Amino acid sequence: MKKPTKNMTLFALTWPIFIEILLHMLMGNADTLMLSQYSDNAVAAVGVSNQILSVVIVMFGFVATGSAILVAQHLGAEEEREAGAIAVTSLSINLWFSIVLSFLLFLFSEQILNVMDLPEELMGDAQLYMNVVGGLIFVQALIMTTGAILRSYGHTKDTMYVTIGMNIINVIANYFVIFGPLGFPVLGVQGVAFATAGSRFIGFLVLVVLLIKRSEGRLPGAAFFSYKRQHVRNLLKIGVPSAGEHLSYNTSQMAITYFIAQMGTVAITTKVYTQNLMMFVLLFSIAIGQGTQILIGHYIGAKETERAYRRCLKSLKLAIVISLLVAIVFYFSSDALLSIFTDNTSIIAQGSILLLLTIILEPGRAFNLVVINSLRAAGDVKFPVYIGILSMWGVSVTLAWFLGLHLGMGLAGVWIAFIVDEWLRGILMLWRWRSKVWVSMAFVKSNTAE
Repeated sequence: MKKPTKNMTLFALTWPIFIEILLHMLMGNADTLMLSQYSDNAVAAVGVSNQILSVVIVMFGFVATGSAILVAQHLGAEEEREAGAIAVTSLSINLWFSIVLSFLLFLFSEQILNVMDLPEELMGDAQLYMNVVGGLIFVQALIMTTGAILRSYGHTKDTMYVTIGMNIINVIANYFVIFGPLGFPVLGVQGVAFATAGSRFIGFLVLVVLLIKRSEGRLPGAAFFSYKRQHVRNLLKIGVPSAGEHLSYNTSQMAITYFIAQMGTVAITTKVYTQNLMMFVLLFSIAIGQGTQILIGHYIGAKETERAYRRCLKSLKLAIVISLLVAIVFYFSSDALLSIFTDNTSIIAQGSILLLLTIILEPGRAFNLVVINSLRAAGDVKFPVYIGILSMWGVSVTLAWFLGLHLGMGLAGVWIAFIVDEWLRGILMLWRWRSKVWVSMAFVKSNTAE
């Protein structure tokens, strides 16, 4: 693969990541928006199903995370052969692991949904969506891994273009299965599920072609079947704790969704619509965090620790300012934005309150997305997990139950719990970064760079 430039900038890396994440969100929102014309219950069913699937995605996302950091560090140290071997090994490991998870998800979809205590009117659609999208979720694992590898090499535009294509295919397919033009059968949730899975599969095929092209024949095929022990050990050393932090977050969100389900279908639907809008605020911090991770991985590999330290702090300030401004704009546009999805006045009123609280919430999330990615890129992967588990469950879940259900504050109580959790973790992560204990944690010990 061509040697990545030594002069990569945050903007050059981040804007394609921003567009890519935006389009991933649009794909999910396209499902929600189009389904909202079909049935609010269908929206709630797909929303809860996707909450469960996000946990599964995290479980095989650990390999993608590990490969992205290791590839970046080895490229920074100009060890391109090692970087290529790690890329191939990570694809192989994630393929077998995700196929097993896909099979289990298809087999036990009903039992998993029963744990969420869904209202009876949502169960049929939710199970149907889970069977199709969940049964083929291994394709998403391969997309994540291939995309992470391409981004670590600096080819962030490749994954952006593929996501654009996936979005177009998904929206067109949704239109046919929901609205039934030209006599096409209206398939509802089932059709949306097949459209989502199908567009992902096509996207994966294109990403593989791009990876082969970019590698110029220099990715060692033998690494797909024969793993180096050190590569697997490092992938697990980074990936498992990183996945543990994400898994803790997503399972805590499932627990909170269980509380919200007890508030009724309107509360579930309000949560789905509001969080769909919030993701557009969040994506700025996500993109900045991912771009910063790539840069810091390269800097750490090249032993430029002071440059890495300053990069994180600059990125954090940028993410906080942007997320705050966008959250304010979304709140003042809340009625119009929520009306895109529904004309239910109760949902719009509750959603507006949640978007007001989001102005406080999003800067806190910016701390976590930027600083945790920076710590992980530097090799400090355990600390965020320990703090994350304690705060997500000890603060977020506990307060969500206490404020939302016990005190009867409903969704507003749940959002206050989110705020306390994100800000507490964010401040602790910044303290960790400033301590510079991560300087000695790099996975690349040698450095051939000048």
